[in-house]
Amino acid sequence: MASAITTLAADAPTLSAANTGFMLICSALVMLMTPGLAFFYGGMVRVKSSLNMLMMSFISLGIVTILWVLYGFSLAFGTDSGSLIGWNSDYVGLSGIGITELWDGYTIPVYVFAVFQLMFAVITPALISGALADRVKFGAWVLFTGLWVTVVYFPVAHWVWGAGGWLFELGVIDFAGGTAVHINAGAAALGVILVIGKRVGFKKDPMRPHSLPLVMLGAGLLWFGWFGFNAGSWLGNDDGVGAVMFVNTQVATAAAMLAWLGYEKLRHGSFTTLGAASGAVAGLVAITPSGGAVSPLGAIAIGVIAGLLCAMAVGLKYKFGYDDSLDVIGVHLVGGVVGSLLVGLFATGGVQSDVAGLFYGGGLEQLGKQAIGVFAVLAYSLVTSALLAFLLDKTIGMRVSEDDEVTGIDQVEHAETAYDFSGAGGGAASRSTAAPTPSAASKKVDA
Repeated sequence: MASAITTLAADAPTLSAANTGFMLICSALVMLMTPGLAFFYGGMVRVKSSLNMLMMSFISLGIVTILWVLYGFSLAFGTDSGSLIGWNSDYVGLSGIGITELWDGYTIPVYVFAVFQLMFAVITPALISGALADRVKFGAWVLFTGLWVTVVYFPVAHWVWGAGGWLFELGVIDFAGGTAVHINAGAAALGVILVIGKRVGFKKDPMRPHSLPLVMLGAGLLWFGWFGFNAGSWLGNDDGVGAVMFVNTQVATAAAMLAWLGYEKLRHGSFTTLGAASGAVAGLVAITPSGGAVSPLGAIAIGVIAGLLCAMAVGLKYKFGYDDSLDVIGVHLVGGVVGSLLVGLFATGGVQSDVAGLFYGGGLEQLGKQAIGVFAVLAYSLVTSALLAFLLDKTIGMRVSEDDEVTGIDQVEHAETAYDFSGAGGGAASRSTAAPTPSAASKKVDA
C-alpha cells in the first residue's frame, strides 16, 4: 500500500473532507468487488455448485469483518513487533480510536483507513475459493477462512504495508496488493488443493461454465470496483499519483484482455467470452502492485505480458495434475508474480517514488527486492495454508463425500438450487397436454 512508500509532509496534516469522502467511496467500490467475484466464480462452475460458489465468497464479508474489528486491524497495522506482526490495544474492537483521529501522516481518519483495508482483507480469502469449487464442506470453509486470515493474511499485510514490517523496511513496492492479496491467495489455493485433491471426474467429465453472462457481469463489477482498489491505495488524491494509477489500471486491463484473446485465437481458434473476462482479471491483478510505479506505456507492456503468461498458465493444471477449478493459480498467483517482478523493470522513478527499474537506469536492485517479496509471501502462504487444510481435513474433514459431490454441493450443503424451473415447466406441460374444457370445445365447434 502507498503508506509504505509515501514521504510524509513536514507539517502535521489536517483532516481533509475531500480525501475522506474519496476514500469512503473507494472502500465501497472494493466492497462491491466481493459480490462481483461471487458472480464471476458462480457463473464459471456447473449449475449444481453455483450457490455454494456464491456463498464461499459472500460469507467472507461476515467472517472477516468481525475478525478485523476484533483483532485483525491491530495485527496488521498496529505497532510493529519484530518486523513480523503488529499490535495496538487501542485498535482491538476499534475501541480506542477517536472519530477525528488521523491515520499517521495522512489526511483521513483512522476509521476510514481501517474500513478501506478491511475490504482488502475480505476479498483475499474469497479469491482462494475459486480453486476449491464443487468439493469443500461449507462449514470447513468457514473455519478455514477465519484461521487463514488470522495466521496468514494479517501477518503478511503487516510485512508488506505495516510500518516496521520487514518487506516494507526492505523497500518492496506493492502499491495495492500483488503480494499481500494475489500471490497470497494464489499460493494458498495451491496449498489447499494439494491436500484435498481433485474433483470427481477431473480431466474426464465436462466441467464447463453454466452461465457465461454471470461471468461477464462479475468481471465487469470487478473491473469497476478495482478503480477503488487501486487508485484508493494512495490514501488521498492530492498529488496526482492516484490519477496515474487509475489510468494505468484501465490501460493494463485492456491490454491484457486483448493479449489473452489473441493468444486464444492463435492457440484454439476462437475468441471466447471466458477468455475476455479472464484476460481482464489477469491485467487487473498484474497492475495492482506495479501501477503506481510505471507509465501508461509500461502499463500496456505489463498488461500484454500478464495476459499472455496467464493464458498459458491456466493449462498447467492439466499437465501437472492439480485441480485448480477456476484458475486461481493461473490468474492470481501468476498475475501477481508477473506484476510484482515487473516493477523491477518498468518503474520510472517519477510517479509514487524515485525508485527506478532496470529499463530506466535503476539496475537490478529493485528487481531483487521484488523477488524476495514475491517468494517470501508465496512460500509462507503455500506452506501455512497446506498445514491448515491438512489439520482441518484430519479433524472435521474438508471434503464432501463423493456421492454428495456427484449429487451437487448446493443441495447437500445449502438445501437449495440456483434455478427452479418446476413451476414454469409444469405449467407449460399442463397447457400443452390437458384436454380442452367443454366451453373451449364448444367455441371451436361454433367457429
